[in-house]
Amino acid sequence: MSAIRFEQVEKSFGSHVKALDGVDLTVADREFVAIVGASGCGKTTCLRLVAGFEAPTGGRITVGGKPVTEPGPDRAVVFQQFALFPWKTVAQNIAFGLRNKGMPSAERQERVAAAIDMIGLSSHADAYPHQLSGGMQQRVAIARAYVLEPEVLLMDEPFGALDAQTRVVMQEELVRLARRNPRTVLFITHGVEEAVYLADRVAIMTRRPGRIKEMIDVKAVRETERWEEHARIEDVMDLESFIHLRTHIWKSLREEKPAGR
Repeated sequence: MSAIRFEQVEKSFGSHVKALDGVDLTVADREFVAIVGASGCGKTTCLRLVAGFEAPTGGRITVGGKPVTEPGPDRAVVFQQFALFPWKTVAQNIAFGLRNKGMPSAERQERVAAAIDMIGLSSHADAYPHQLSGGMQQRVAIARAYVLEPEVLLMDEPFGALDAQTRVVMQEELVRLARRNPRTVLFITHGVEEAVYLADRVAIMTRRPGRIKEMIDVKAVRETERWEEHARIEDVMDLESFIHLRTHIWKSLREEKPAGR
């Protein structure tokens, strides 16, 4: 089991900045949860705490029932910037983590080949990052995370640096991967439409200090309205049920007034 649990989590930076204040949040095993909120509300801080890059100043975070105290192989992170090694090929970048784990060469090559096929880049296995588009590079970054078979996938605005068209393609690609090879996913985004399209549930955060204001159950609506029958993201976004969820989330976010107003 790989459920993520925040229990009254607080995080302060120095004596003047309180980023999180009593965050309670559970991401069930193999559930996809997106967090949305204003800039500076603590979304990325939540992800960094789960990753083990930072420690909470109050409360606790567990993954699979075990307290998070440091980074671990059960969690993989995909950042907004692609963070690929420019001197390594697609195959070598994806194999990097497996090599560090000491996986035998034959098994490693098999896993890497399957991952490259999964992201549709078999013809680019020997290409270097500078020879790939932004969308292709992010596919490699996602494959590098997936190939490690982590229990938890942490994604910090992974499509934020992409142009609009490539972003849509990558959103559709991630939906396909998430349904085919599910993981427990915590996904940070500024995009309300992106959150509704991708996630099983959407967590709305208050402004700083961040708390979970509301949880929106998208999966129940998606299954009832049969969103899966619509292959393209633009078709899903035209559905009345999608528009209703998007509007509700936007209204909830707009209720959060900036400081001093």
